[in-house]
Amino acid sequence: MTQKVDFKKTYKQLYNPTEDGFHFIDVPDMNYLMLDGKGNPNTSENYQHAVQALYSMSYGIKFDLKAQGFDYIVPPLEGLWWMPNMNEFTLENINEWEWTMMIMQPEWVTYEIVEKVREVTLRKKKEQLLKNVRFEVIKEGLSVQILYIGAYKNEAPTIAEMHKYINTNGYQTNGKHHEIYLSDIRKTSAEKLQTVLRQPIRRN
Repeated sequence: MTQKVDFKKTYKQLYNPTEDGFHFIDVPDMNYLMLDGKGNPNTSENYQHAVQALYSMSYGIKFDLKAQGFDYIVPPLEGLWWMPNMNEFTLENINEWEWTMMIMQPEWVTYEIVEKVREVTLRKKKEQLLKNVRFEVIKEGLSVQILYIGAYKNEAPTIAEMHKYINTNGYQTNGKHHEIYLSDIRKTSAEKLQTVLRQPIRRN
């Protein structure tokens, strides 16, 4: 029987950090399915369609690999968030936020598998955003992260403290704000949502 891999356990330091403050971590290069967009994630239909497209492709890849003897739990949804001027990156400007939503893919996934699954999924779903899903490697390297518990709308003070921690320790930001959503928002109350907040860094 094929053993099912749970990447939240395999990469525990990435997907299950402790709750006791900020941590430095060296993130390995990782493969992702990704989709870009812009706008308020709470109200944007494009955002919802993007998430659906990513899950459709990810589960299609999972089932394709299972037939080849690889079985795993689809990793959690992740997101990169930014604005061209990060000084304007506030809740007041949420309609102008830019984002890349993404789901990590195992090392067994190839471009050929992605394209095969895309073709099959397009025939079933007729979702045009599937054509825009891309398969890329993200190289974050040295980063600071924390496990945040609470509503997404209340993250700002923790993110501000993270940036202060980064600067105090002689580093500066080196990439986009990264979030990993560990909880099922459909089944979890806002105050209990678990999110990994991550920021790639480099030495000053």
